Amino acid sequence: MFDFPIPIVVTASRVPETTRSTAASVSVVDLSTLAHLGAPLVGDYLRLLPSTAVSVSGPAGSLTEVRIRGAEANHTLLFIDGIRANDPAAGNTPRFELLNADLASRIELVRGPQSALWGSEAIGGVVAVDGDPGTKSGASLMAEGGSFATYRGSAAGTYVGKDFTAALGVAGQKSRGTDAFDGTGDKDGYDNASLRGRVTWAAAPKVELGLSGFATSGLSQFDGYSPVTYKHADTLDNTRNKLGAVRGWVSAGAIGDRLSGTFSASLLGSSNLNRLDQTEINRTRADRRSLSGELRHHSQIAGIDQHIVLAVEQEDENFHARDVAYGGFSNQDRSRRHRSATLEWKGEWRALTGDVAVRRDGFNRFRDATTVRASLLARLGGGFEATASYGEGIAQPTFFDLYGFFPGSFVGNPLLVPESSRGAEVSLRWHDARWNVALTGYRQRLHDEIVSSADYTSAINSSGTSRREGVELEVGWSPSPALRLRAQGAFLHATEPMTATTQIKETRRPRWSGALVADGETGRFSYGASMAYAGPRSDFDFDQYATVRLGGYALASARIGWKLDGRTELFARVANAFDRHYQDVVGYRPSGRSVNGGVRIAVGR
Repeated sequence: MFDFPIPIVVTASRVPETTRSTAASVSVVDLSTLAHLGAPLVGDYLRLLPSTAVSVSGPAGSLTEVRIRGAEANHTLLFIDGIRANDPAAGNTPRFELLNADLASRIELVRGPQSALWGSEAIGGVVAVDGDPGTKSGASLMAEGGSFATYRGSAAGTYVGKDFTAALGVAGQKSRGTDAFDGTGDKDGYDNASLRGRVTWAAAPKVELGLSGFATSGLSQFDGYSPVTYKHADTLDNTRNKLGAVRGWVSAGAIGDRLSGTFSASLLGSSNLNRLDQTEINRTRADRRSLSGELRHHSQIAGIDQHIVLAVEQEDENFHARDVAYGGFSNQDRSRRHRSATLEWKGEWRALTGDVAVRRDGFNRFRDATTVRASLLARLGGGFEATASYGEGIAQPTFFDLYGFFPGSFVGNPLLVPESSRGAEVSLRWHDARWNVALTGYRQRLHDEIVSSADYTSAINSSGTSRREGVELEVGWSPSPALRLRAQGAFLHATEPMTATTQIKETRRPRWSGALVADGETGRFSYGASMAYAGPRSDFDFDQYATVRLGGYALASARIGWKLDGRTELFARVANAFDRHYQDVVGYRPSGRSVNGGVRIAVGR
């Protein structure tokens, strides 16, 4: 997805750059798109980005998995306000179902292996969700209500002074939902509450001290499996998930200075409580403590404008699991430490921009890993650019993979090694003042994939290779603030080994996908509309113990707004406008058409 003006990206390199100066495949959802479309959750926007398969296990607020370029759901690295936010208490997966979009100012997606920059889980790509950057003083209030007894509200404020900035936002959502099983049983609803904040102080010229943090808590009701028949049923299962983090930093110098650097420390905590009605089944909690330092050097040698970045990090994780169903036999208390060092060189010479990064990750529980990334962008003239890149990715075994235990059914494997991936891509791009076009082809291979053993009683590293290749086409046209059009389409071929010599298609990954987005504003009127398409794909039905086919679908959404004055806007929004009946996950029905309306009041924004 392309945006105007040209956005700055922060996860395609450790040196901030624009989408037109990076060889990486990057998409940015800017603040205007977020405001004009008005969708409630971050996952709603990820559906609109190339090669991004979003699987929601029921109505809004249900478990949401994101697979980028055919990678696994736990092969996406998530940053929230610069904090690594994959949940260590839930298999290191990103908790997209908890991410309230009302407190986001931008969403950034970098596709392809990025572990040489950011470490574990960055196999499919990296998603960064940022809150208010604190660049302009102002305040806003929003309230919305509509179908399925859904209510939503947010409040945010920002102060920008000479040497001090502060931003704070709170948001909440609640919905009675719909029945995910067959449409006739009890409703499966959700609620979500989020808090985000950020303060910075310019202690001296080019010296900044900062503190940022977020907290989110969500309750999701879902239909699980009958304890009698062990088949999918209309149950009263529910899960309460909490995720929060705080990060502090001190930075000296600015990007482009000869020397600059940042030191930061962060603490993340999470907890998950699973219940059947009001009866507890099990719970997990975890924390992650991180210390990191980054030193940047900028120079010009022989006509080459170059940046060299050295980054080091230490990460400590603690994991705790408690159960009731097994009488405490599956209880776990585990910890692990991880240290890393990253070296990146980025240089620009005439019409060429190159980037090389290498990273060493040291783990105290399993084998260490080294990853590499290299890219080249060539400006050909006339608005044309050609890019090529190679990247490697890793994903560390989860605490459950290593130490999980369920009496008589599963025992973890402490001998597991990290999964590893290698990938390459080439791209041809063209742009002018209004148009952006990009055609990209990629190929990735996954080794040492962590899978279930033949008897499903443990986890092992697969000896085979999973294969992913595809093509992405993106087109953007922005003639004026009154009209911005973006379109994208993607083809994916993703397989995994069934035997030593045969491959089968991977589940929950459509071969064809795409999206259309239009938005803009003129006078008092603003609008946004989107159409996301996911083609047919397969899933595994555990009731039938067989692979089944899920049909393709197109989801249309729209929002219109009318400003009564300079501060107050009335708006209406429709989701799943054509009332499509579809499934992302076999046996779980999302909601049908919903219509909502509300009011937004903004001062200084």
